[in-house]
Parts: sequence; structure tokens; C-alpha cells
Amino acid sequence: MNRRPDANLSVGLDLGTAKVAVVVGDVGADGHVRVVGHGAAPSKGIKKGVVVNIDATTKSIQAAVQEANEMASCTVQAVHASITGSHLASQNSQGIVPVAKPHREVTPKDVERVISSASAVAISADQQVLHVLPQEYILDDQDGITEPAGMSGVRLEARIHMVTASKSATQNLHKCISHCGLSANRIVLQSLAAAYAVLNEDERELGVVLLDIGGGTTDVAVFQHGSIRHSGVIPIGGDHITNDIAVAMRAPFKSAEAIKVKHACAVPELLDGEEDTVQVEDVGDRPARQVSRHMLTEVVRARVDEIFRLALRKVREGGFDHPLPAGGVVLTGGSAKLPGICLLAEEIFERPARVGLPLNVSGLEEVTKDPAYATAIGLLRFGKQAGLPSPAPGGGASLASRWEQFKSWLQRNF
Repeated sequence: MNRRPDANLSVGLDLGTAKVAVVVGDVGADGHVRVVGHGAAPSKGIKKGVVVNIDATTKSIQAAVQEANEMASCTVQAVHASITGSHLASQNSQGIVPVAKPHREVTPKDVERVISSASAVAISADQQVLHVLPQEYILDDQDGITEPAGMSGVRLEARIHMVTASKSATQNLHKCISHCGLSANRIVLQSLAAAYAVLNEDERELGVVLLDIGGGTTDVAVFQHGSIRHSGVIPIGGDHITNDIAVAMRAPFKSAEAIKVKHACAVPELLDGEEDTVQVEDVGDRPARQVSRHMLTEVVRARVDEIFRLALRKVREGGFDHPLPAGGVVLTGGSAKLPGICLLAEEIFERPARVGLPLNVSGLEEVTKDPAYATAIGLLRFGKQAGLPSPAPGGGASLASRWEQFKSWLQRNF
């Protein structure tokens, strides 16, 4: 019999282009995540990170949530959900305010005022603010301050990273979640959520480029001095690699995906000593063919090379031209499992690269050892460390979700 999740359990909902993933876990005070359940379903209504079919997306979420419910023996009611897509935009800004008299001691109200000042920038009418992320505070020319409250000074400055999202894309995401009888506590930038799962403190401080390579998008984020400094989204991901294989080898998309998972490699150096050919299912009733693995590797390498060069361009747009952050590159997401992908990343970025697996996590190994679940696990940790959940925009989605929950309760009990 399912029970409600206890107060310590959180739920992460990663809405990807290739799959919808749900992770249920307990997040400790030290940030340790214990995974107790998960579910996954093919993503049918999302294209390049954006909902294009509400009914199909709703069914995908329901399937993944149901699987997680059964495994964790609970009934999911609220989630922290990820968002990505080319509609996202980001910018750095700064604000300055005088410290309120009479004692010239920075109060939480002063911090709130300076953040408001920094975030008072013009954005498009069809955009809404998704995140306002403090980078550092400056008090009377003393920079590098992370917690100014309680300090004495006259002038307080703040530097922030602000992320905005399309209102319609965000509203459609809320609709899909509410139609499942769920409420969305927070909608979180995908690369930010992934960072909470796979980056350590040294990398955040020294500087690191995070690439979350999903099915339809690659999310880019740069961290330095302990905070996010730049973010962006590239509308190319693992599905484009699969499509290239399908076109080059005249294979159905499903077969091309299986070939990618089982035989693909990003660099030819790793093919030494391996079998030379791959059996490819042909389109229609034609017999299967044998195709060179070196040909397969060239097809894959060309697309991964493009993804990395576009990501490098995105990083440079943030002012990180030369040199790049010394902490190197961390690759996560389902496509980070491609053999040789770190070698190619090191070649293009001229920095060390590693695959980012979830850190400080225990429980189900099929989740904790898989970079494809990094975002979902990071959502759990983000929700715990970010404080109280944010309400749904305008309150409409929250009301709808409560009505859907009531209907689901009626169906289960009568």
C-alpha cells in the first residue's frame, strides 16, 4: 500500500528530450542523498527541452512517477522539476545600496534590497525570471564576501547571475505537472541542478565548465570562485548523434540508437584491437548489412566535435576566452557515457575532462552510478539547500494541482 512520502523525502523530475526520469530520495543535512526509488519513461511530448504536446508529456510523467511510486512505496505529490531549451537566457548584473542607518550593520533587509537592485534589469515581455543567483557581495570595496549580513559598512554591492525563461514554456511545464495531480515546488535550470549533483567544492572554486549532454540539448554552465558565472543552452544533443548514424548507415532510428549505445566511440584510437564491423539493420525488408566501425566512429566524432566547439563558443561568450577555467571540463547526462568522449573534450577545450557521476549519494546503483540521472539527483539536493519552495506562477498551477490530487484520491478510494 502506498504511503505519502515522509517530510525528509524529496522528488526530482528531469524532463528530458529522450526520457522523463523521476528520483525519490532522502537528503541529509550534509547534502548526502539516499535514493529510495526511481522511474523512467520515454519522453514523447518534448522537443529540444520544450513541451510540444501536453497530453503526451503528461503521460510520460505519469508513467515515470508510477514506477517511482511502486519502487519507493509512496505516493509522489510534489516535485522539483528541471527546465532547458533555447528559450532560456542569462546575464550577469550588479547593484548597489547604502547600508541602512543607524548602526551601519548589514541586515537581511539590506541584502534583500541590494539583490533587488541588481536584478532590476529590463527583460523581454515574454520572459520571466527563473533564478537570481548571488555571485559575491562587496562591502566598502571589500570583495569576495559570501555572507554580508552582520558585517559593518556603508555601501553594499551585489553581483548576480540572472536566468530568465519563456513564460509560455514554463506555464506549459506547470500544466503537464499539474495534470498528473502533482505540484511543482521549483522549476530549476537543468545545468544548475546537474552541478548540485556532480561538482565538488574545489572545482566550483578553481573554475570548471559543466556540460550536461542530453537527448535534444546540451546545457553549459561555468562556475568559478564558488558560484555560477555563465550559463547557456545549445539545441544539439545525443539524439542528433543517433540521427547522424541513422542517415549515414540507412538504419531506422531505433536501430541507430542501439548501435550508438553498444558500438559507438568518439575517437578512433580506442578501436585498436576491436572488431572491425557492426551489423546494421536495413530499412524495410532488406537484409542486414555489415558496416565499418571506423566509419561509425567518424560519424559520431564529427557530431560530438560540433557539440564541443559550440559549447566552447558559448563559454567564450561569457568572457572566459583565454585561459579557460583551470578546473577543466565535467561531462554529465546520458551522452557522457559515450566511450572516448573525455579524450575529445580534452583535445578541444585543452583542459582535463572527466565524466560527472553523482557525488555523496547512496542507494540504488542503477541511478547513483549513471550520469543520466545526475540532474534528477541534483534537483533533490537543490530543493533541500535552496530553502522553502517557490509557489507556482500566479497560483493557477497550484490550484489545478490540488484539484487533480483530489480527483486522483477519489479514483483510488471510491
